[in-house]
Amino acid sequence: MSVEHVARWAGRDPRKDALRGRIWTRLESTGAGIGPLWSRIPDFVGAEVAAERLAELSAWRAARTVKCNPDPPQRWIRQRALQEGKHVFTPVPELVRDFPYLRLDPDRLARAGVPFAEAATAEGAMAHGERIGFEDAPFLEIYVVGSVAAAANGGRTGKGAGFADLEWGFFSALGRVGRGTLVLTTVHEAQLVDDEELPLEPHDLPLDLIVTPRRLVWTRRDRPRPIGVDWERICPDQFRDIPFLAALRARLEGGGA
Repeated sequence: MSVEHVARWAGRDPRKDALRGRIWTRLESTGAGIGPLWSRIPDFVGAEVAAERLAELSAWRAARTVKCNPDPPQRWIRQRALQEGKHVFTPVPELVRDFPYLRLDPDRLARAGVPFAEAATAEGAMAHGERIGFEDAPFLEIYVVGSVAAAANGGRTGKGAGFADLEWGFFSALGRVGRGTLVLTTVHEAQLVDDEELPLEPHDLPLDLIVTPRRLVWTRRDRPRPIGVDWERICPDQFRDIPFLAALRARLEGGGA
């Protein structure tokens, strides 16, 4: 692996580090990836088609609230949700601000003259979204996570920073997600891997659905989703780099959230 291809968050799980490297390399070599791929939730050819396939689901049509990661391949999901009048909740990229989330209200954006295509980008969400805390979110019906790789057993891996697990832990502790929440990801077919490559661990959030440009893959999830935050698994660098983390822990553990 060349120096420029050393993943930013490598070292927490060598097995998943190797898997992510194989997927990023595969997307590069096949031309299925778009733009910079390494240390990112990779953009891919057909991401807009995958969003259209998702929008055909009855669960999507009925939902009024959509949580979605802020990465480029899922911008089509965020834009589609806004166009359909849904409220979109997206995290601040890498959780580096003193507020964790942004609410995109389509009515508010329309009154302000902000195009939905602009608001659906990570930069547009930061510029036009309403800053909120985890406690301010409603119940989230559709829960979209970004993935580098995904498997039919419901396993997934992101870019290795652990943000998705943290966010689910906070929302579940606060009752903002539950049995009625559909957890899904969109990926290219080249990002699908065998179950053995992504065994589920107790703290992992399993997927209900994987959407590719070609098909829907309903997973064989056979274990409950984790509830709450396992604070012992949070790394010192996460406490250092995520400004609100210590204060949120105090609120959750003190019952003040």
